[in-house]
Amino acid sequence: MRLSARNQFPGTIRGIEKGQTTGHVRIEIAPGIVVTAAITNAAIDDLALAVGDQAIAVIKASDVMVAT
Repeated sequence: MRLSARNQFPGTIRGIEKGQTTGHVRIEIAPGIVVTAAITNAAIDDLALAVGDQAIAVIKASDVMVAT
């Protein structure tokens, strides 16, 4: 699949926590660096996500905030 988003980080799913309607998926993109995505439980099920699977964190945002 080709996407316009240029920020694509392959990694390994390290955790999945489902809430009532939305879940959090943790993807380790480098040793000790984890990106967390909030997606619907339906998307988690449709993608058949599981801990240990390979996945890609795709980030598309119009604004990025930086703090020190």
